[in-house]
Amino acid sequence: MKFTAHYWNTAGLLLIWAVAFGAQAESREAYHPEALLGEVASLPHALPIARKVETARDHEIGLGPIQKLKGDWVFRSSVRLDGELQRVTWQIVDGFASRELLQRLEASLMQQGEALLLFACDGRSCGSGSQWANRVFGQRLLYGRADDQSYRVYALDGPHGGYRVLLYSGARSADRQYLHAEILTLAVGATDSAL
Repeated sequence: MKFTAHYWNTAGLLLIWAVAFGAQAESREAYHPEALLGEVASLPHALPIARKVETARDHEIGLGPIQKLKGDWVFRSSVRLDGELQRVTWQIVDGFASRELLQRLEASLMQQGEALLLFACDGRSCGSGSQWANRVFGQRLLYGRADDQSYRVYALDGPHGGYRVLLYSGARSADRQYLHAEILTLAVGATDSAL
């Protein structure tokens, strides 16, 4: 009799665990980083400035600060990947700070449990703000005070492959705050040695 009760308790716990784990895995699989873009777009204090979707070949993702080396601006570390690239830039208005919004998006990513931070920098440790704005992101509006820039790179796995999510915030003044996001949906078979 005790064996039977123990057996059913163990079986019941295993069933509960399997259902909970399956639901968690399903919610992770259903997540797509584009939800971040929707999260920002739903905010009344985020005004879209630019949006672009393109096929990217050998797209360079900075995994270190940008610095001048032998006369050229280069990343201390980077990786090149292929895939579909979405770029969106917003101006943050109504007294909100772009860095606060970047932190909010990071929290959303971390709730997914599968987001892996590949690189992060703040302020002058990121390197030249002018180079981030113009050379890396092609958005001169992002250029601001070097102390007010933040950059993050995350890796995520999804139901149809992997993603890289880049977030950059910059501020020219208290009234001129900008946030830039890039989502690279990796091409099938793309690998990243940074992982």
